[in-house]
Amino acid sequence: MNSIPSSPFARPASEHSHRTLLVVKRLGLGLLLLLLLAGAWRLAQNLRQAETLQAQTAASQQRSVIAAHSRPGEATRKLVLPASLRGNTETQLYARSNGYLSAWHKTIGDQVKKGDLLAVIDVPELEQELAQSRAALAQVKARLELTRTTLQRWTQLNGTDSGTQQEFDEKRSAFLQAEADFSAAQANVKRLENIEGYRRIVAPFSGVITRRAVDVGSLIVAGSQELFALTQTDPLRLTVWVPQVYADDIKAGQEVSVRVLDSQGKPVSAHVDHVAGALDPVNRSRQVDITLPNKDGKLLPGSYVEISINVAGKSSPLVVPANVLVIDQAGPHVVVVDAEHRVAFRPVKLGRDFGRELEILEGISPSDTLVASPSDLLVEGETVSVVEAQAKPTEKPKDKTAGKS
Repeated sequence: MNSIPSSPFARPASEHSHRTLLVVKRLGLGLLLLLLLAGAWRLAQNLRQAETLQAQTAASQQRSVIAAHSRPGEATRKLVLPASLRGNTETQLYARSNGYLSAWHKTIGDQVKKGDLLAVIDVPELEQELAQSRAALAQVKARLELTRTTLQRWTQLNGTDSGTQQEFDEKRSAFLQAEADFSAAQANVKRLENIEGYRRIVAPFSGVITRRAVDVGSLIVAGSQELFALTQTDPLRLTVWVPQVYADDIKAGQEVSVRVLDSQGKPVSAHVDHVAGALDPVNRSRQVDITLPNKDGKLLPGSYVEISINVAGKSSPLVVPANVLVIDQAGPHVVVVDAEHRVAFRPVKLGRDFGRELEILEGISPSDTLVASPSDLLVEGETVSVVEAQAKPTEKPKDKTAGKS
């Protein structure tokens, strides 16, 4: 066979395969580089998405709280306490002697003065006993005069030694005995005269009769039956019991306001008369007596009244919504958000409760931002977002004349 002659321009087979391999390597390197670039871009995208997701998750996990703010409370508190009016002096009159009521001269509602006759008790046997005692006093007095004269005679005889000492001593003893009998009879007459005076029931002081419990013919037993009740109506007195928390703020001479619930008039001004020096251990309160002028007599003893006392507070309280308060085993506290939106729990000292609002005496400042209706999941130091509560729009008052022709 004839061999084909090789062309002088033909490349060797080994060089051709080398170039092909070189192109393939370059294409592989380019493809690998492209894959690496694509993987790096994808990794960067994944990291960016992960950071975004993490930020969104953190933002979604951050709690939002509703902000509430305090307002200044009243520095002076008005303490309102119940009381009952009573007369400056009140007494019940009883009889000192037994008998029957023969007449009464005053009845309920009558104004009386000291010494006025109210009633008379008839005691017939007392008059007879008094007459008998006066007769006995006269007998004793006659015997006393006789013994005195006899003693004077025997004194003269004893001076001249005309009589014995024994007889003189007997005459002197008879005189002393008669003198003692006279004193006893005189005291008995005085006692019966005093009892006779007890038949007349008189007013011990000026006032008004508030009760009359007897009538003509009633049997009167000494010391066991009330006849009249007498009350002095000007001035009036009343007693209130101030709670322990306000006990140190009440002073003698302090002005108070008295309002009768059933009266349409203005409150009446009065003053604290006496303040007890100790608290009642039963109700932990302090007794305060108040004197109330009643010159016109319009205020009646026994009326129910309300006493208003202005008490100066030791500090200015802050008034907050009731929903900011949290009470648990640690005691009452509130949740506060600081300037960096971090949560803090603060114990507080409570004052008065007004229902929707309450007073806080200690624990917060006027600039603190409080959390309304705080969640139980809040923890100390947690960062939260604060949302200001929107004020409810006030309703316009309805026109009562609308719809009327």
